[in-house]
Amino acid sequence: MSASRPALVLLVALAAASSACTMFGVTPESKPAPVALDEETWDPFEPFNRAMFSFNEKFDQWLLKPVARGYDWVMPATVKQGVGNFFSNLIQPRVALNDLLQGKFTQSARDTGRFLVNSTAGVLGFFDVAKFIDLEPKEEDWGQTFAVWGVGDGPYFVWPIIGPRYARDTAGFGFDWLSNPVNYVNPPAASWGLWGADIVDTRARFLPAEKVLEQAMGDDKYVFIREAYRQRRRNLIYDGNPPKPSFFEDEVESKPPKPAPQL
Repeated sequence: MSASRPALVLLVALAAASSACTMFGVTPESKPAPVALDEETWDPFEPFNRAMFSFNEKFDQWLLKPVARGYDWVMPATVKQGVGNFFSNLIQPRVALNDLLQGKFTQSARDTGRFLVNSTAGVLGFFDVAKFIDLEPKEEDWGQTFAVWGVGDGPYFVWPIIGPRYARDTAGFGFDWLSNPVNYVNPPAASWGLWGADIVDTRARFLPAEKVLEQAMGDDKYVFIREAYRQRRRNLIYDGNPPKPSFFEDEVESKPPKPAPQL
């Protein structure tokens, strides 16, 4: 990696190291344990998080959102779809690797096949040909893999620009960043250009849902985003079948295992 690569790589690497040493709760089990009620609202760094949340909102309002609107207005729909497909295809090797590390061998093979099909017949991923042969995209990342290995959530943080992350997922973000091929494009200006295009394209895809989200968020956007993040991460970790919260004392809780290794 070039010495001119962004300092953010160093930041996430340091965050990963410090979080792993001081914040993670690792259990001997190979699956994440159900979260207790008092942990559902645990937010020990809330003042910091709210400050960063406000900063991110201002950053989005003053810079990212206007750029995304301009991009959305200028680009034809087919081009925007192709750009999104391209960046989604780039991370498929990472998805397949995390499938493998979680013991999902069949899914890893399918995601590898998806990458190969779209990289060839799909012209470097600009066309999602794989979906027509039932190879739908999956979402796996290093944070999910760490959870399956028994690493606890850790405290909830809101980071500048990159947004909300558990401590565990902060470390995972570092690995996700370093395993993205965009980092290794030369010259560095081209790498930065690709990152910028990916960020703007991603933000533009959320524009149509803004009014609905604004209505749903209510008076405290911070709490809404925090709980939405927590629920989404749990759904991803448990592949859409999270355990029941432990405060249902009148019900016997069963902890669904992660999918058995697929041969």
